[in-house]
Amino acid sequence: MPLTDTRLRALKPKDKPYKVTDERGLYVEVTPTGGKLWRFRYRIGGAQKKLCIGSYPDISLKQARDAAYEARRAVASGGDPAFEKRKRKIRAEFLSAQTFEAVAREYIEQMMVQNGRADGTIVKANYFLDKLAPAIGNRPINEIEPFEVLAPLKRMEATGKHETAKKCRSFAGRVFRYGVATTRCKSDPTSMLKGALVTPRAKHYAAILEPTELGGLLRAIDDFTGYMVTKLALQIAPHVFVRPGELRHAEWHEIDLVDGVWKIPAGKMKARRAHAVPLSKQVRGYLTDLAEMLGREGYVFPSARSSKRPMSENTLNAAFRRMGYSKEEVTAHGLRATASTFLNESGLWNPDAIERALAHGDSNVVRGIYHRGKHWDERVRMAQWWSDYLDELRTGGKVIMGKFAKG
Repeated sequence: MPLTDTRLRALKPKDKPYKVTDERGLYVEVTPTGGKLWRFRYRIGGAQKKLCIGSYPDISLKQARDAAYEARRAVASGGDPAFEKRKRKIRAEFLSAQTFEAVAREYIEQMMVQNGRADGTIVKANYFLDKLAPAIGNRPINEIEPFEVLAPLKRMEATGKHETAKKCRSFAGRVFRYGVATTRCKSDPTSMLKGALVTPRAKHYAAILEPTELGGLLRAIDDFTGYMVTKLALQIAPHVFVRPGELRHAEWHEIDLVDGVWKIPAGKMKARRAHAVPLSKQVRGYLTDLAEMLGREGYVFPSARSSKRPMSENTLNAAFRRMGYSKEEVTAHGLRATASTFLNESGLWNPDAIERALAHGDSNVVRGIYHRGKHWDERVRMAQWWSDYLDELRTGGKVIMGKFAKG
């Protein structure tokens, strides 16, 4: 006969588990410890199966019957309710372990470290994660809501770190999208936060824009008494227009001193497109000195601690500080602005050639590969002219801006 609440409450434990049936496959199993467990018995393809529904009184008689009804419907439709329940449980356990921090660290390893991203990029990613981890690091990534991400970002803004907040939101978005792609979450909650943060003011890297001051910097570099590899990197940097990360990750197999070209693979470029740098005779001279010191294997500018790693991200800027220049006066990245300003103000060179030299214009994937792209011949002439001009400034030659002469 069907069960009632009165009968259920009256059921007493025995030495061994026993069953009391309700109706249409539903029964309660009474354990020796007094537990009353709802079970639903059904068949699929001749095989008897069992669905665990829960315990009484946490699951009422009505709720157990409703669950059994839904299970019968599933079986009638060709499903297996016990199997589906196991899948849901496994997925729930899997997702509960997939915290934001765990997925973020996997993202950094899989998408950045193994893809050969620059060390500086990886360090910054870990920095952004460290900023976000106290708020959402231990939260299952599939449960995080937009306000949970916004809260720590707003705290950053409150301390004036608008750029950091913006970059942390961007990093979090990349992690969530990776989570979507790997089935750990269904959406990117940071997409709801666009417009919720203060837009940071554009930041310009400190750069020297006066000829006499640039000459003084070049002389100070020549007088630098630190690690010789650092000094040669400082001497080369003003000539080649590249970003500091691209310079310090240069490898000898990319350098052709005979043809005078440095071929930077796409993976090392900010825009992920291959780029070529024409090398003036001055730069080739500096590189020859380096090759005689270190050989022509591995990194051109290795770390002082290990030849298998490039010099650290802050090496050049630290050298500038040691030379007495503040971060408001000059930065390694600012050397690109110096070259761009002087070359454009000279009026001697096609602005497109200058932009291409700065790797701002290599959008044509076919023609932009290495040295066969547009403006290459002009860029070769411009690189040599620029190095000659730097030599003149370094030796104290008088050069009036706007009255240049082609060499």
